[in-house]
Amino acid sequence: MASAPFVVSRRNLEECRLNTSTASARSSVMDRPDFEHEITDNLEDLLAVLPPRIASAVDDLRKAPGREGLIEIVMDLGRRPEARFQDEEVDLLDIEITREDLGYVAERIGRFGDDNRAGIERTLHRISAIRNRGGDIVGMTCRIGRSVYGTIAIVQDLIESGESILLLGRPGVGKTTMLRESARVLADDLNHRVIVVDTSNEIAGDGDIPHPAIGRARRMQVPTPTAQHGVMIEAVENHMPEVIVIDEIGTELEAMAARTIAERGVQLIGTAHGNSLENLMMNPTLTDLVGGIQSVTLSDEEARRRGTQKSILERKAPPTFTVMVEIVSRNEVSVHRDVAGTVDAILRGAPPSAEHRVRRGDGEIAITKEEHDRRDPTFGAKPVGVSATNGRHRTAHAESFGRQFHEARIAHGNRVELRPVEMEIEPPRQDDRMPIAAPQVPRGRGTAAKPLRIFPFGVSRNRLEQAITQLRSPALVVRDIHEADLVLTLKNYYRRKPRQIREAEERGISVYVLRSNTGIQMEGALVGLLPHTTPKGIEVMPGEEEPSDSAANGTELVESALVEAEDAISAVIDGSVSVALTPQGSYVRKLQHQLADRYNLASRSRGREPHRRVEIYRADVR
Repeated sequence: MASAPFVVSRRNLEECRLNTSTASARSSVMDRPDFEHEITDNLEDLLAVLPPRIASAVDDLRKAPGREGLIEIVMDLGRRPEARFQDEEVDLLDIEITREDLGYVAERIGRFGDDNRAGIERTLHRISAIRNRGGDIVGMTCRIGRSVYGTIAIVQDLIESGESILLLGRPGVGKTTMLRESARVLADDLNHRVIVVDTSNEIAGDGDIPHPAIGRARRMQVPTPTAQHGVMIEAVENHMPEVIVIDEIGTELEAMAARTIAERGVQLIGTAHGNSLENLMMNPTLTDLVGGIQSVTLSDEEARRRGTQKSILERKAPPTFTVMVEIVSRNEVSVHRDVAGTVDAILRGAPPSAEHRVRRGDGEIAITKEEHDRRDPTFGAKPVGVSATNGRHRTAHAESFGRQFHEARIAHGNRVELRPVEMEIEPPRQDDRMPIAAPQVPRGRGTAAKPLRIFPFGVSRNRLEQAITQLRSPALVVRDIHEADLVLTLKNYYRRKPRQIREAEERGISVYVLRSNTGIQMEGALVGLLPHTTPKGIEVMPGEEEPSDSAANGTELVESALVEAEDAISAVIDGSVSVALTPQGSYVRKLQHQLADRYNLASRSRGREPHRRVEIYRADVR
């Protein structure tokens, strides 16, 4: 359960400073809160390169009430032009785009590079082309470039700490905007020597003169995307930077170059596409950014000491980036302050712990430490409040609200002051809570004749299929959400409520939330959802007790039994000679035996029915 939030005041953000060279430029200031001053740099210059009818439609649309925050203008041959906002897409005209429209834009902008991107000089706008097999332009995406002052207030203490930071998020969430502001703050406010490696001129704009949004930071352009890693190394060797800012690390060579730079003592601020740290760990190209993953075989003694299997996964090296920021939205992020520790925890089967930050309407930063309730048995103190085999809160889940005292971290530059503060704790919004009720399996599903159809969203399809095979579950994985009886996802995905999750809930499809993307979590979910699931190698003989046919009863029975078994495993690993569990039926006892075996502990059943129970102990003790 997450602890109560504390507040970091950011009321004294500096006023927007515009370079005198752009003071005369036409810039439209969008309506923003007082704590954040957002400037759309010369949007009229972008409209000037669009066909007049499209430019007029865009201008009318952006002036309409509730139409702030235009992100892109999309023009595809033979289709209607579209204006894209954060949450919707709007047709600009009822007329289809012609080749003449595309040619009109191409003639008025700079040359397209090898990455099919072009810009407008001294602006942050980006025009990307889509070509056919013959090389002709058949589509364009015009991205609106904005300089947002104050956007890094939510993570400014991290930026100023000197640690290397990776900004992770999906396309269009604001990574580059935050990166641009980071360069300006480090160069102007902290007087650091900052080099921006700008591959597609997206950070500092098109042309030879960098946009004033990066302040005093210097910019090195990259002739071709394949040369980015070489320019990164050149920046370190030739220009003595204290900070290097990199956008869109996407290849193995760039990841290796980033590691080389970090090992030379230079602070790195970079971005990469992805939704979570766990996704990055599974990305074979970028996994080195978090230290890399390798398979290690332990000796029998070491495996017994750790309470793990002999073959395990371990982090290969220290992470290139010591801090990771998962950007949910412009005003919401999740922070992993210790990437190495988080990766190690995930590899051991424990869910990651993160710091959740939200910027409120008044500019204050609410920070919540996400303490995950269930741990791997090889880890520290006993958790409370969450079910054994999945990330759903128990039905009895409750949170205390009201006036409480908390220790607040107040950031002052690089110094952090700890002091108690009294604050009102507000209940979380309903949209931010995880599903409380157990997901319902449709009647008739979950049998050999009609297997449960599961759509994995944000979880490993291969691991899920392996779990189904291992447990011999009457379930199958589908690739279309419309065919699914149930959606399996992770907490961070569910919190963001993407389109697929919203669509599933609107259609009445149950959503099951896991805490981590591990095989153990998936196996537990299958056992809870399908009480008749039998682990491989376990035969249920006639007359043996199985969970009730009621999905709810079966889920509660299995969950409580596995929670108790994991607590016992933890106690034995911590030094207890043995721990006896609550009496259970033969089916549940066999699941408890299997869990103990996973941690290289011995177990046996003692007593007579109906009081027969499992005892867990060290194999080397008896």
